Amino acid sequence: MELKPALEKTIEYKGRVVFKKRSLHSFKRWKRDAQEKEACFAFIKHGQYKVRDQTNFFEFDKDHALLAKCSNYFYESAKYPESSDAQGEAIGIFLYPDLFQNLFKFDINKSKHVVDYNVKQIKVDKMLDSYRDGIEILLDNPELADELLIETKIREFVILMAKKVGAESEIDFLASMFKPHFAKFEEVIQHNLYADLSLDELASLCYMSLSTFKRKFNEVYSESPKKYITRLKVDKALALLKEGQLRISDIAFETGFESISTFNRSFKAQTGKKPSEFQLN
Repeated sequence: MELKPALEKTIEYKGRVVFKKRSLHSFKRWKRDAQEKEACFAFIKHGQYKVRDQTNFFEFDKDHALLAKCSNYFYESAKYPESSDAQGEAIGIFLYPDLFQNLFKFDINKSKHVVDYNVKQIKVDKMLDSYRDGIEILLDNPELADELLIETKIREFVILMAKKVGAESEIDFLASMFKPHFAKFEEVIQHNLYADLSLDELASLCYMSLSTFKRKFNEVYSESPKKYITRLKVDKALALLKEGQLRISDIAFETGFESISTFNRSFKAQTGKKPSEFQLN
């Protein structure tokens, strides 16, 4: 899904956007494709959003920022569709290995440091809060952003993040940002079973084309992805109906069906009854 036109302010360094402020309209899900040799960090000034990658799903807001490698993941509006008229705002810092190597005068390829995540939630403490304010001042007053000041802010960010994530050095932090972590196929499927992801979206999280994804799925589970995933969703819905604590609409949401009508149709096809009939019995 493409985001609606947004207001943007950017600051470039050596021909690349390194800082950006952008308004965010409400959306259900927005795909962020892996950008070769580009990682990023995002502050949220206004709004509340979620991020989903291969095995992680978490919220980020003004108190929780996002650190992301060059990988495939999705942004989701935390309150969609209730907040359909809401507008958020994000401030981003973009990392490029060639620029940062020249700036720090070291070769990140010499670092063997790796981390077992592609996206990470970062608590915004006073230091990061102050850094965010400084970047926003530059974005709102680009005439202040000469090359020396931009370089200083870039260096400051790398030093802050190396400490924040527990890297032994700035070179280790930067090196880890350009080494994607690939989860096992089965892990990706099991972590996203009850999300309302399309097969195309699941395939993207697995870094596969749709045809390759379907073929791999059949090899692993001996069943088509649609049949397998729908069956497990209905099984979970049955368990939730037996507990009797949730409304049918809530159960449809909890089990990742895209609509109540789809839930009712899938449930009846598998059990022979509508969810309401099962609930009454």
